[in-house]
Amino acid sequence: MPILHVNGQAIACQGILFDKDGTLLDLMATWGTWAELVIRSMEAHLTLIGGSFTGGKDGVLGTSHNGAGQLTGYDPSGPFSMATPEETHGILAWQLYSAGVPWNEALTRVMNMTKEASNELRKSRAVHPLPGLVPFLQQCAGASLKLGVVTSDEAQSTAEHLEWLGISGYFGTVVTRDRVIHGKPAPEMAETACRELGLDPEQTILIGDSNADMQMGRGAGLSLTIGIASPGAQEHLADADRLITGYDELKITVNI
Repeated sequence: MPILHVNGQAIACQGILFDKDGTLLDLMATWGTWAELVIRSMEAHLTLIGGSFTGGKDGVLGTSHNGAGQLTGYDPSGPFSMATPEETHGILAWQLYSAGVPWNEALTRVMNMTKEASNELRKSRAVHPLPGLVPFLQQCAGASLKLGVVTSDEAQSTAEHLEWLGISGYFGTVVTRDRVIHGKPAPEMAETACRELGLDPEQTILIGDSNADMQMGRGAGLSLTIGIASPGAQEHLADADRLITGYDELKITVNI
């Protein structure tokens, strides 16, 4: 059986489930670009109607920006890192509604803004894997581990990102938010992935970058949840069983 080595411990497993944004790909490189475009467009709309951000620009999605409007960081427990597309649309539309735009019109404008930003992202393909990810996936494949993706993103953008990264072939299932009734932190996404991969949850490991990922894994009865985040930025992963700062801290071997 394959063995995952983490933090000096060896854990037998049949499969691993991965979150996508911030776990497989660099969140800032991809969604940072998208968020900059959306927030600039939102700012322009608000200026035209004589409004401004309620709570300030940084408070909209939980991001931080420099003087030039470039995204420089984010709250790992905020909507930028965890919200579904529908939730993000609601958050942004509320900004326009608060400035006097009727709710239906606010939603229409927001959906147009996010669509334009997504189209720009498709042109640039600004997607980068986390360091060490591909070698780790190769180790998993070599050990015949079953792998899946569980993400709050939509099916279309998820498929595009995995294709651009060149890693779609590693995963036997991809469970997106639009495939389930209850998203993270509910266990449904992990339960669905295990069922589709034929995995025993008690022999399955989850890797993610948000505490919602950790709570989902625990709720699904997975054997281990691993939180991945940069050094000094792991406090939000309160429910993780193990913490790592990168894939170089993980190793797969096979117990014959």
